Amino acid sequence: MKKLIAILKGRTRVIAELLHFLWEYKLWWITPIVIILLLLAVIITFASSTAVVPFIYTLF
Repeated sequence: MKKLIAILKGRTRVIAELLHFLWEYKLWWITPIVIILLLLAVIITFASSTAVVPFIYTLF
């Protein structure tokens, strides 16, 4: 469990740094695109579990 928390903490740090970079260099217009791509990545990750597939199918 501690290993999972460490991995998630590292990933959220990367995401936070990416969003900070986009905002600092006036690339705020690309931020919604990045957020949508990250959400799709999360959905695809959860889609690998067969129990979640019917719920994801209803989204699309």
